[in-house]
Amino acid sequence: MTPEHVEFLERVFPRLPKSAPSKFQFQSWKHGGRATGEGLGVMSVAGVEPAEVEAAAWDVNNYKGNTQAVVECRQVPDERFDGETQQRFYQRIEIPVLGAIHYELLMERVAERDGWSGVAWSVLRSDTDRLDKRRGMRSDYNHGCWLSKPGLIAYGLGSAPKRDDVGFIKWKAMTKGADATAPRMFQTNVEGMAAWVKRRR
Repeated sequence: MTPEHVEFLERVFPRLPKSAPSKFQFQSWKHGGRATGEGLGVMSVAGVEPAEVEAAAWDVNNYKGNTQAVVECRQVPDERFDGETQQRFYQRIEIPVLGAIHYELLMERVAERDGWSGVAWSVLRSDTDRLDKRRGMRSDYNHGCWLSKPGLIAYGLGSAPKRDDVGFIKWKAMTKGADATAPRMFQTNVEGMAAWVKRRR
């Protein structure tokens, strides 16, 4: 089966800007009748290089303290993946009021295309389903990407929790509510990545 992030990238690349935007740019779209939309945020960041963004995005063991809302994140050894071009990792994030959501993901490096390169990921279904829902909601889907070209950072994402793991009010907040607040969340994440890249220099 083709990892979901591969198909997601085919929806992202045509939406990437042809020239550098003067301010943060966000767009979203629906796909497959899912409960949430997919989104893409792009921002100009003077002096940033693709290799820097890719290195930070790949460094999952240091997400905590450097990326938004992450309370736990680590690479998981798995003989299915080589650890250099593909890696499995576990992540748990804490959302104010709503609680924690966690998942296991496959991340892969993205070869350069139209000047953009980076990483992309999607849920490892059976591994996520085995997680303890008492520690947090489990993801139904979570696919995304960090892409960059000189002077630009792009962040794409589509995500939602498993419906059976949440009550009605939380479900609405995590779907309709998430779509409503997505522009700000995407901007915060891109700004956070830009800041982390600078700290790593």
